[in-house]
Amino acid sequence: MKFSSASRVSDLNVDSNVPLPAPALLCHEIRRTEEQAQFVAKSREQIKEIIFGKDPRLLVILGPCSIHCLESGKEYADRLSSLADKVSDKLLLVMRVYFEKPRTTVGWKGLIMDPGLDGTDNIPEGLRIARSFLSKVIDCGVPTATELLDPITPQYIADLICWSAIGARTTESQTHRQMASGLSMPLGFKNATNGSILPAVNAIKAATSPQTFLGISQEGIASAVSTNGNPHCHIILRGGENGPNYQAEHVKTVAKQLEENGLQPAIMIDASHDNSGKNHENQPDVFRNIITQRTNGDNNIIGAMLESNIVSGSQKFPQPVDLLIYGQSITDKCIDWKITEELILEAASRL
Repeated sequence: MKFSSASRVSDLNVDSNVPLPAPALLCHEIRRTEEQAQFVAKSREQIKEIIFGKDPRLLVILGPCSIHCLESGKEYADRLSSLADKVSDKLLLVMRVYFEKPRTTVGWKGLIMDPGLDGTDNIPEGLRIARSFLSKVIDCGVPTATELLDPITPQYIADLICWSAIGARTTESQTHRQMASGLSMPLGFKNATNGSILPAVNAIKAATSPQTFLGISQEGIASAVSTNGNPHCHIILRGGENGPNYQAEHVKTVAKQLEENGLQPAIMIDASHDNSGKNHENQPDVFRNIITQRTNGDNNIIGAMLESNIVSGSQKFPQPVDLLIYGQSITDKCIDWKITEELILEAASRL
């Protein structure tokens, strides 16, 4: 029996549907070595101890807003590895290896979604590139951090992630809270884009609780996933539409709110985004303020975030890939390596 175009009810707005390789197949193709597994496990444990006050060091998540050039990303990892060794007694440096970018409307959605930077959206290749690059960063001796945006992505790369974030746009999402409850690494929830803290507090409560939700298995089969809850979650203050929230009075209020809800008062502060007024040149002042609060005895501040690259600022995108400036962001504006190094060495000397 034939159906007229007027009576079709499925896939009316779908142009294509391309199967992905099963997570188990991709993980077999790009294998995690035992040495890498040990490094990830050790890094996760160190981060957990910082979150719960057993390690007095400051956790610093820093690196490019997004990875778009593998060569410059690897150079950044090499530089960070050398710098981390110099400050390892005071700071634990973890590299931002961000492959997924949330968009308010439209735009480049990251290396997993569009690895060619040309709109071809070759997601299977993007997943392979992401997994391979994470392996290279870990082989540099640098712990990895990312924002997990799509709930399917972790099955392909989560075993190579030491710390992850749920962004301001998705902190209120039930899907992401459920996903976080099953993740194996420590994780931070950002406050909402309007600056509200309560959504992040509720997100931590949800993510630390057992959940059952729709997902995929390692074989790539749609499945019901049940979790035990992730006990290693914390909040990230990133400012909001009404202004920054990194100052001491904000930190004190948030710590009290967390304690009142029976949660660990562990607070990471993002020196970028609305805390910097979305001006990368303000990041150093915010970061120094965070360090001052720590030196004044506020140990509820367990970490800080910096958007940093080899070259400062950002460049217009889209444009032809061969015209892109090496080491400069194509998403948010970043501070350059020279300023990054100065800030980290200064922080280590002050703490």
